Amino acid sequence: MATDSNAPTAMAQADEYDGKRMSSQITIRHLPSLENVAEIKLSFNRHLHYTLAKDRNVATQRDHMVALSHTVRDHLFSRWIRTQQAYFDKDPKRVYYLSMEYMHGRTLTNAMINLGIRDQCDEAMYQLGLDLEEMQEKEDDAGLGNGGLGRLASCFLDSMATMALPAYGYGIRYEYGIFRQHVVNDRQVEFPDDWLANGNPWEQPRPEYFVEVKFYGKPEPIDEACLHWKWVDTQTVVAMAYDYPIPGYGNGVVNTMRLWSAKSPVSFDLSYFNHGDYIQAVCDRNLAENITRVLYPNDNFFEGKELRLKQEYFLVSASLQDIMRRFKKLKATDVSLVSKERTNLDVFPDFVAIQLNDTHPSLAVPELMRLLMDEEKLGWDEAWSIVTRTVAYTNHTLLPEALERWPVDLLDKLLPRHLMIIYEINARHLKSVAEKYPGND
Repeated sequence: MATDSNAPTAMAQADEYDGKRMSSQITIRHLPSLENVAEIKLSFNRHLHYTLAKDRNVATQRDHMVALSHTVRDHLFSRWIRTQQAYFDKDPKRVYYLSMEYMHGRTLTNAMINLGIRDQCDEAMYQLGLDLEEMQEKEDDAGLGNGGLGRLASCFLDSMATMALPAYGYGIRYEYGIFRQHVVNDRQVEFPDDWLANGNPWEQPRPEYFVEVKFYGKPEPIDEACLHWKWVDTQTVVAMAYDYPIPGYGNGVVNTMRLWSAKSPVSFDLSYFNHGDYIQAVCDRNLAENITRVLYPNDNFFEGKELRLKQEYFLVSASLQDIMRRFKKLKATDVSLVSKERTNLDVFPDFVAIQLNDTHPSLAVPELMRLLMDEEKLGWDEAWSIVTRTVAYTNHTLLPEALERWPVDLLDKLLPRHLMIIYEINARHLKSVAEKYPGND
């Protein structure tokens, strides 16, 4: 097939990094090329045989879609690795986008277009007697959002990759996304959207980056001034990371969207099982996994409200711990060292920008305060200065029905330390307003 010699190519080298932002190109020399139709066919057949253990006689249309996804993924992952290597080497300021919703659409189509190989893939499938459009329809749509909020979040991630901004998206890997709708007996009926039932060729599990998220318990002071506290008698849930590549358009840049899945630290209790209590044997696992089971649980009753608040804090806590880990990690300057840690937290805002998508991740403010004070042992003023220079917020509406409100007793039960911090933030804010406008009570 003819190609446009003037079209942007992902093989272009990176412009020189200017210290303010990453260049619009990532160097990807010496990576295997898929712009050749014959190579695409070869890679497709290889994945059909060796990844799926199928041949053309028994392979289904979905198998063909998965084989092509792995073919495109090979091309994508090479650029993904190079992009992350460039970020690690340059150590730029990174943008972290926290959202409870994403509506990213089908990855295969987007990846082929952004990599500039859709026409070549179309021709390769045609030569193999397959229809690319029919194959694309077999990909499950990750409905991790409810509408405009999720679509906006995904557009932001796409745009930041295309602009070559060092950015990461954080969200939740819901087991069931937005519901599917069918008409049964002339009535609309909702069914669960089990979008992961057939597997997902685009996600990359990262078990090495799991973090612990705590709930309930009680705070205890660890100093006489009651400035730093220890959170004890908590219930712990493990956040497991799954990464998704977010390719920029025609520039070789591939950013990361990291989704968290809730797991129990004790997935199976053998003692209960051996005593015949088979339900209790997996109770802890079910309670933990319920956190990321469904997008928007019904919050018309108390348990639903509690689960929704758990989801929001789960996202915030796991993401902020991951951000702190990445901030601290520095490239080794000595060849004998693997890496070293950055210890000066005052420069945190110089390397980290956290953007909250609507009210859902707003617990990021007290959680970052908790991490800086109780874990890193900073004072209130130091921690608050860092938080206010790091965290920003996008407001989508002021309608009362769209703004979240939580019962104080629920917050006190689920996140007691955070309620203390929220009270302190409010008290200091009221004091500053009174000082600025004296006599205006």
